[in-house]
Amino acid sequence: MPEDKPDQKTASPPPAAGEKPAAAAAPPKPAAPAKPAGPTPQPWESEMVSRLRNRYGSGIDPKTYLGQNYIVADPSIVYELLQVLRDDEQFDYCVDVTAVHYPQRKDQEFDIVWILYSFEHNQRVRVKAMIKDGDPAPSVVALWSSANWLERECYDMFGIRFEGHPDLRRILLPDGWKGYPLRKEYGITQQDSEWVKINLGIESGQ
Repeated sequence: MPEDKPDQKTASPPPAAGEKPAAAAAPPKPAAPAKPAGPTPQPWESEMVSRLRNRYGSGIDPKTYLGQNYIVADPSIVYELLQVLRDDEQFDYCVDVTAVHYPQRKDQEFDIVWILYSFEHNQRVRVKAMIKDGDPAPSVVALWSSANWLERECYDMFGIRFEGHPDLRRILLPDGWKGYPLRKEYGITQQDSEWVKINLGIESGQ
């Protein structure tokens, strides 16, 4: 009777002395789950918005985002809109005037943002207008005197001029400072070093 022989196709020789057996191939990693879509701005509807739509039509685009209500306004009507919000809608406090720089957005590089609050209704609203670099924004100092220093800070940090401001000049940085630090392309270390060396006669610590 013939002897049973191991299957030559499937049998593997034992590892040599001191040799580690070959490791099994690791199973492929599962694909990372897709990131869920984030929240997006939604249309904002209210009685006040209806009144403003009747007055300005497509000149305004009211939105709400995570509970924050805002109105994107055409620059040509934004001053009148702000005045209406103060006089007719009781937004009697200007919380802030600031800007956001979008250098990749050609011809509308800046959002000017007015943040308003109504003590009467305990309500906050933001008004935004998109402007081109070099174009002025309307000063609202005549509407809210608190906007005086806020507009000066926005000018100091972004270089945005507010047409009609009574005394538009730097408020945080020295008068001889070059550039505007909150623009995206601004090189803070280089400018700081230059000013410190020229005006203080020392090397900057940055």
